[in-house]
Amino acid sequence: MSPARQPTDSADNFPRHIAIIMDGNGRWAKSRGRPRIFGHQAGVKTVRRIVEDASEMGVKCLTLYSFSTENWSRPKSEIAALFGLLRKYVQDDLATLNDRNVRVRILGSQVGLKPDMLALLDKVEETTKGNTDFSLNIAFNYGGRDEILRAARAFAQDVETGKADIGELCDAKFETYLDSIGLPDPDLVIRTSGEKRISNFLLWQAAYAEFVFTDVLWPDFSKHDLQAAIESFQNRERRYGNLAPEQSEEVA
Repeated sequence: MSPARQPTDSADNFPRHIAIIMDGNGRWAKSRGRPRIFGHQAGVKTVRRIVEDASEMGVKCLTLYSFSTENWSRPKSEIAALFGLLRKYVQDDLATLNDRNVRVRILGSQVGLKPDMLALLDKVEETTKGNTDFSLNIAFNYGGRDEILRAARAFAQDVETGKADIGELCDAKFETYLDSIGLPDPDLVIRTSGEKRISNFLLWQAAYAEFVFTDVLWPDFSKHDLQAAIESFQNRERRYGNLAPEQSEEVA
């Protein structure tokens, strides 16, 4: 059996890849007596700020959880509004992101998406595929279990057609079938709004990530909050299942 791939620390214990579960838009709007879409609109503004802040702080890869496979159970009007916000974000920001050398990737399933949305997402990826300064990944129509199942089916199909051998299967091989192929695993996962669960987000990739849960609602999340999460990360010791150095000495 192939050994599990060992994650590697970033230089100076700084997270090179941060993933964020953007939560709290609805509660933020409700607290102001406004409809949920008002909170989602404010959340898009926060996305713009945090993408720029993360890049300026030295983060190289940012993954944002924007729409999950479970979100289809929400009211149709809210889903339509969320899709509309994504279209507007792309239309308003694609040129700027491209000018800033940002590569945008979409993680998630294409099932249920209309042709015009698929074409828009393809345009985003195609336009920015050569950019290298910063990686922005949008988890859209995404679910961790769904991603793993899709990868397993794809590998099984390749075995059936002779393109792959079952004996080749290991962590590194399986990762080539995931949406995140080529991306580093997240070092730090942040969830806003006070909820303390991962909600089917990057189940494979976050196996050794550090987690920070903050009570701040996503529209209020600021550069200061991002910095605080990074500082929390830097004060932790990442062992990936190994003993701490002092414990190793005791065993020896």
